[in-house]
Amino acid sequence: MSGTGAAGHGLHFLTGGGAMGRMIRDHDWAATPLGSPEGWPPALRAALSICLGATIPTAIYWGPELRLLYNDAWAPIPAERHPWALGRPAREVWSDIWHVVGPQFGRAMDAGEGFTTYDQMLPMERGGAVRETYWNYSFTPIRDDDGTVVGVFNQGNETTTRILTERALRQSEERLALALAAANSVGIWDWDVRADVVTTDARFARLYGVEPAPTGANAPLKDFFARIHPDDAARVESALAEALRSGDEFAEEYRLLAPDGSVRWVAAQGRCTLAEDGTPLRFPGITLDITRRRQTEEALREGEARLRAITDSIDHMVWSTRPDGFHDYFNQRWYDFTGVTPGTTDGGGWMGLFHPDDHERTRVAWAHSLSTGEPYRIEYRLRHRSGAWRWVLGRAQPVRDADGRIVRWYGTCTDIQDIVDAREVLARSREDLERQIEARTQELMRAEEAMRQLQKMEAVGQLTGGIAHDFNNMLAVVLGGLSLMERRLARGDTDVGRYLEGAKDGALRAAALTQRLLAFSRQQPLAPEPLDANRLVTGMTELLTRTLGEHIRVETVLSAGLWRIHADASQLENAVLNLSVNARDAMPAGGRLTIETANAHMDDRYAAEHAIPAGQYVLIAVSDTGTGMEPAVAARAFDPFFTTKSVGRGTGLGLSQVFGFVRQSGGHVKIYSEVGVGTTVKLYLPRFYGTAQPAAVRRAAPPPGLGHPSEVVLVVEDDDRVRAWSVEALRELGYTVLHAANGPEALTRLQAGQAIDLLFTDVVMPDMTGRELADRALALLPDLKVLFTTGYTRNAIVHNGMLDPGTNFLPKPFSLDQLAAKVRSVLDG
Repeated sequence: MSGTGAAGHGLHFLTGGGAMGRMIRDHDWAATPLGSPEGWPPALRAALSICLGATIPTAIYWGPELRLLYNDAWAPIPAERHPWALGRPAREVWSDIWHVVGPQFGRAMDAGEGFTTYDQMLPMERGGAVRETYWNYSFTPIRDDDGTVVGVFNQGNETTTRILTERALRQSEERLALALAAANSVGIWDWDVRADVVTTDARFARLYGVEPAPTGANAPLKDFFARIHPDDAARVESALAEALRSGDEFAEEYRLLAPDGSVRWVAAQGRCTLAEDGTPLRFPGITLDITRRRQTEEALREGEARLRAITDSIDHMVWSTRPDGFHDYFNQRWYDFTGVTPGTTDGGGWMGLFHPDDHERTRVAWAHSLSTGEPYRIEYRLRHRSGAWRWVLGRAQPVRDADGRIVRWYGTCTDIQDIVDAREVLARSREDLERQIEARTQELMRAEEAMRQLQKMEAVGQLTGGIAHDFNNMLAVVLGGLSLMERRLARGDTDVGRYLEGAKDGALRAAALTQRLLAFSRQQPLAPEPLDANRLVTGMTELLTRTLGEHIRVETVLSAGLWRIHADASQLENAVLNLSVNARDAMPAGGRLTIETANAHMDDRYAAEHAIPAGQYVLIAVSDTGTGMEPAVAARAFDPFFTTKSVGRGTGLGLSQVFGFVRQSGGHVKIYSEVGVGTTVKLYLPRFYGTAQPAAVRRAAPPPGLGHPSEVVLVVEDDDRVRAWSVEALRELGYTVLHAANGPEALTRLQAGQAIDLLFTDVVMPDMTGRELADRALALLPDLKVLFTTGYTRNAIVHNGMLDPGTNFLPKPFSLDQLAAKVRSVLDG
């Protein structure tokens, strides 16, 4: 309501009051316990009229809830709570300091007693933080006509700035007093020049041998001058007279004589205050006891003299520089050797004595030492006083302070011309021998290279022959079966099941051979996970017992506290199974198979010998009590296609596959064998330090589930026949299948809005790899599932031999059951 309106309705007590008056008139009081201002009691009207008319910070707290009203001068007190605080209960407004002001309000309201406090500390929240504030304020009870206390009249002001300023001043004075007390060698004096009275502290008085007074040593200046050393008195008096005349600073160092005859050095500093006519008035200052500093300086001078005497007496040329490399000291030996005038080689003048061919490399070496702090060492030619060039060895070391900063460089130059001459004689006699050694070395290197090439060709021949032999056998089965099926089907005979099974078996054996070759060459993609080797071995025990037969007794020796490893669980299980089957074949009459686990450590020497990192490993050892092997046979046990078994009983790739897998996993394999005793193969896999938990022991997978027509799979494959087979296979499994011959074609389908559930893509394709296609497809469909396939991939989805994290992968070739199981697991995952 307006001021005129207030007057017109009998609300004269709300007239005026500045900004807060308008705010109170415009406030919706009907929504508060106070109700409309027309109904406010006389006591509230009178108090509020006084409040709004006051020029000092004034507030009214009214009613049982102490509802708040205040004037313009009081508005800054609540800071950011203004104007929200208007009409609010005091407990809400001052919730942060209620533990202090609450009892004070209670005293005024309940006991009806007035209350005043000065410099009261209130931990008030301001600007989002609790701050220390100080206040002078009073609480005065407001009574109605029958004497009942109905509110509190509050006036006050903030004293925080004054309190904190006074506190800072006291702390500063205390620190000054403590500093002066700690520095017992500092004295303060104040000379009233006109009265010739010197007022000092006790330290100054004791320093000058004057008896200190309780409130300061008040004595004429001559009493203090009496202690100045006679040789210094005239100089000090002259300097003091000049300071009294000009008002310039007085700063002198001089000696004081103690009654016992001892001498102390002091440094006095002060400045005289002059009247407008130049008359000296007051002369305050300080005096410091610098006896120790003077003694140190004297000791340094004596030390420098002794050092120069020592350095001048040795054969080496000694020099020193500042931290920036500025030469400022050479001993006498330098001048004797070079014949230059003292001082002419200071700074950078010394470089002028270097041989022109050595000048630049010497400058670069010195600059490097200055910039890095590394020791300086170089041989160069220096001009002798005779004019001849002589070889010298220059060396220098930096000197650092407690903080590691270089404060000086100290160096020497040593005449090594005789040593250089001797080296040249030795070098000439050594050249012939070195030439002969070099020629012989070249011959040996050529012979070794020819031998390595021969061994390489033998290895390639063995590998190629093994691959050709096994693949030809397998392809013979495949082609023979297909040919027989073709002839029978042409005659209308459908009894071709055994030929079909034979062809499938041959193809699967060929695929297995490919995987073993990849494992041997460390090119198979691995999917490592944290593993507990004890749990893995325990989970395989039943399988091994069934596989090896009743005549083989399987035992496990599992170490407690075994570290975890990070490896491909399937490949590790295959490795243990391979070793166990080999052990069984070495025990035709039966025996004992022992699988042992333990923590192990590879020291630096052993690790270097076997090209593996030193450190902690987990050991899995498979031992048998079989026939054992000769050393020559054991040495070739890991070679591909090498086998001691009879024809048709092994490919010779089992141990090579184990070796390739373990090395690709960052581990090491070692074989121990003795004829008639048995064989032990030890697998060392690196300890895993990660936080992931070991995977649970895998159970046998359930039969692969079928798909549903509502599930859409996009097949991307550049090989027409493989694409056609994959499409038909997925449709056979019940999925709705789309297909594309390359990445751009597949991407066009997706950009057109084609909805799919699974992208089944080859990795190695022209124009766009499967990895690139998947990345762009996921940008369009973030929830899309992706399954990669390939016969061989090097770095698209595999890095350092490991599948990229989160990658779903199905290696080629794959069977219908393998395809069904993998697609189902990816879609359901």
